[in-house]
Amino acid sequence: MNARWLCIYAAALLVISAGHAWTEEELSGEALARQSGCLECHSVEEKKVGPAYRDVAAKYRNLEYDQVRATLIKKVQKGGKGNWTEITGGVPMPPHSPRLTDAEIERLVDWVLSL
Repeated sequence: MNARWLCIYAAALLVISAGHAWTEEELSGEALARQSGCLECHSVEEKKVGPAYRDVAAKYRNLEYDQVRATLIKKVQKGGKGNWTEITGGVPMPPHSPRLTDAEIERLVDWVLSL
């Protein structure tokens, strides 16, 4: 009988959390990337259509952080191509602004650079 109530409780939590609107503070960089569709073309560890996020972080690790951050924020906002042609085969990244807010794009870039 206890297992039955535990299952009912777990199912209720799933239903309640499915309708939860996440706040900025609750949404991690990876969760935001997943929710925003970024992980359709990127992955943390391996190349998909676009470069792996760890490869992006490694490419820019020894450069001036604020400059790299500003460049990547603009790239996500406006889209772009050419920096990863050998990886992507020339497939451009589409613009993500205004689909994502500037604050969301900044959080995504900060998360990627932290890897």
